[in-house]
Amino acid sequence: MTVAEIPVVRMDSATRAGAHMLASLLLDYPDDAWFARLPELRRHAVALPAGVGDELTGFIDAALSTDPLARQRDYVGTFDLKRKCSMYLSYYATGDTRRRGAALVAFLEAYRAAGWEFDAAELPDYLPAVLEFSARSGSPIAGALLAAHRDGIEVLRTALEGMASPWAAVIRAVAASLPPVDAATRARVLALVNDGPPVETVGLNLPMPTFGHPGSQR
Repeated sequence: MTVAEIPVVRMDSATRAGAHMLASLLLDYPDDAWFARLPELRRHAVALPAGVGDELTGFIDAALSTDPLARQRDYVGTFDLKRKCSMYLSYYATGDTRRRGAALVAFLEAYRAAGWEFDAAELPDYLPAVLEFSARSGSPIAGALLAAHRDGIEVLRTALEGMASPWAAVIRAVAASLPPVDAATRARVLALVNDGPPVETVGLNLPMPTFGHPGSQR
């Protein structure tokens, strides 16, 4: 199996921050408030460069014509029930193993190093939270964090595309905003696409917040 590459869209830091904030909001659970803000988000999306803005506007247009309950069921069935569609980035490298706790601590340390106080209900590796961090912190640490977990983003994108999921468009927009994938990352992505995350099931050493939606600091 091959993994399709996404062309990189060159953006300045302010434009990239806007794209990441939009993606963060669009990846939240689609409750009533989510649907209510779609028209405003679309106004911002149309101003983004092609390859990012068109993916986000296409996603929004489709969502506006979708039954909310159907979209909510699809969201839960996709992100909560499928291993290769997790939005918890460290899960792709560690699965449910002892290493997951250390990976989550590393995310918290990265936030603190950037002067960002993480107080969301979700775990610190939750993709919408990381994208919000990238959008609002102005810190290069955010970019480094996304780059370090690019393989997880690419596995998520590939899985969503394979399901013809509407959320694939949002992840394609995120991927297009990031640097090109190098050969080593591409090899890891292919292995994860074929084999999935590690499957050892053990207790974690880090206290876990309660999972729930929506999952950001907003």
